[in-house]
Amino acid sequence: MKFKRIKDLREDNDKYQKDIAKLLGISQQYYSEYENGKRTIPIQHLITLAKFYGTSIDYIVGLSDYRGKNQKAN
Repeated sequence: MKFKRIKDLREDNDKYQKDIAKLLGISQQYYSEYENGKRTIPIQHLITLAKFYGTSIDYIVGLSDYRGKNQKAN
């Protein structure tokens, strides 16, 4: 599954693949395979990316078009 939004988020934040790979503790090539859909992103990496970008996992994986953090119900 290709997650186009991780590339968009990275580019919108002026980051290189090597920067995000370092954040995740993986190689740049391994991270590139996430962006190209050659590898499935583990949930822990999705959580890290969502926190880093200030968005939700739903946004990253395309289940939501709302880019901001989800609001907790009162």
